[in-house]
Amino acid sequence: MDLHSVQMKRARRAWLVSLLLIVVSVLVVLVSLNTGTIRLSPLRVLSTLFGSGSRQEQLILFDYRLPRILITMLAGIGIGIAGAILQGTSRNSLADPGILGIHAGAGLGLIVYVSFFRTLEGSSSIWIPIFTFVGGTLTALFIFTLAYDRRRGLLPIRLILVGIAVAAGISALTLLLSLRLNEDTYSFTATWLAGSVWARDWIHVWTLFPWIVLIVPWVYYRSSRLDLFALGDELALGVGGHVSRSRIEMLLLAVALSCASVAMVGSIGFIGLVAPHIARRLTGAQHKYFLPAAGLIGLVILLTADTIGRSIFQPNAVPAGVVVSAIGGPYFLYLLFRSKF
Repeated sequence: MDLHSVQMKRARRAWLVSLLLIVVSVLVVLVSLNTGTIRLSPLRVLSTLFGSGSRQEQLILFDYRLPRILITMLAGIGIGIAGAILQGTSRNSLADPGILGIHAGAGLGLIVYVSFFRTLEGSSSIWIPIFTFVGGTLTALFIFTLAYDRRRGLLPIRLILVGIAVAAGISALTLLLSLRLNEDTYSFTATWLAGSVWARDWIHVWTLFPWIVLIVPWVYYRSSRLDLFALGDELALGVGGHVSRSRIEMLLLAVALSCASVAMVGSIGFIGLVAPHIARRLTGAQHKYFLPAAGLIGLVILLTADTIGRSIFQPNAVPAGVVVSAIGGPYFLYLLFRSKF
């Protein structure tokens, strides 16, 4: 079988996987729209979406459930693709925005935001992703600087250990600063750290929307750079790749996607770890094939976790981050034991 035939086969497989994931996503969305204290049948959901529902059904669907679901979908895509970028740039299969401490840095940025603005509603919420992006970026630069070796580049095991250590330190600082907040703001901070989807208004949807819609296509357009990193820095330089510049660019894009996403859905870990691994198994290792799948898998995981947390444990909702951790923790241990450093 020649190279062209192999590429065509991989492309067809990737498109088929993406199509199936889109179908699964639609089904999960329909289930999530029907999940809550007040039940809406799939027929009533569809009827309300097309403008035929009652006033109460329209209020439930358009003012409460739909904004939350859209935010969860966008954040799942962002975290899934951010994890794929980090694993590609660092050549580390265990890289994840949460494990590497980027989410901890985003949390510190959020604490700084609420310390100044004292509100999470209205137009001021537009600044939330910016604060979390700055916090996550500074944290990522610090971690990658400590994990970098002049002769051997980024060391996978050092990257994990430094990320865990820095995340622990920043989390302690975040907790210390949160103790100075008022009762309501502190309650929100604790909820955010547990990984709860807090953003439920349309202003939050439009705040997160441009970050995902603008960055994700650019990452896909530059996906060939991630394939070069897999060859190693020396070989990538040999084929004409600007390794350092491309790595910094991709890292900033990953931090932006991750921090903007967790700013709206809380500090949710493991999606950035699990989604790329599943996507790679389904579509192959070439990034232009598995990046869309990683985003869709992240969407399905986060939306499913949020739906489970809101439905099974009623009337007390469980944060989506707790549900994701219950699944992602064992999977991380499995990857840890089978990885070779």
